[in-house]
Amino acid sequence: MAKKQIKYSDAIAEIEEIIAKIEDEELDVDELSDKVGRVSELIKLCRNKLSKTEEEIEKILEGMDD
Repeated sequence: MAKKQIKYSDAIAEIEEIIAKIEDEELDVDELSDKVGRVSELIKLCRNKLSKTEEEIEKILEGMDD
């Protein structure tokens, strides 16, 4: 089964939530590693989405020059 793609805004919200928990010391040591790993995954996802969006916009703008 294909993994559901998370929206950029949802990824950012989850990152912010995890960071807030880390700053408020709400995570124990066992959770910390997992949450840091999750943030890393979300950041990669966001970077990929931004890169893909930038490429799509560049193609659209190049098409406007014709």
